[in-house]
Amino acid sequence: MSGHKGFTLWMTGLSGSGKSTITDVLIDEFEERGIPLEVLDGDVVRENLSKGLGFSKEDRDINIRRIAFVADLLSRNGVPVITAAISPYKAIRDEARQMHETTDATFVEVFVATSLEDCEERDTKGLYAKARSGEIKEFTGISDPYEEPENPEIRVETHDKSPEESAAQVLEYLEAQELIPAKG
Repeated sequence: MSGHKGFTLWMTGLSGSGKSTITDVLIDEFEERGIPLEVLDGDVVRENLSKGLGFSKEDRDINIRRIAFVADLLSRNGVPVITAAISPYKAIRDEARQMHETTDATFVEVFVATSLEDCEERDTKGLYAKARSGEIKEFTGISDPYEEPENPEIRVETHDKSPEESAAQVLEYLEAQELIPAKG
């Protein structure tokens, strides 16, 4: 192993905030450094572990609970994990953190702080427009709340940063906490 430790990097933010884009940059950086990594993308998990769940609060919580369980299992066994899921509710994010604390796994919350306006501008799938027209119900940020993290370990403001700059901020934190070795 290359001096890394298991941990969960919990990326949270609105749809279109940049969670997946920043994760892609981090994946490349981890590969370059020879650090194994697992990624639990919210959409992929929903399709494979949570198929059939809708977007009610209860179903969203079940989906996030499943992501947290798998992330905790991996990270407590020495595998770095990145989750990229909206995870809009504070209580379920707190539950995910508690799950990790119970098993002594490291949990790092990353709030990808992007304004709703910026997310709507970036929306290549037209989801926000569909939500505003009522075509999509229970859409986070429009008809369903997003509860911003109060004390995330990392807050990435993406408005004036490139994905590479945002990822560098995350990597700097991970290095400072000695979760990954500094780039040599």
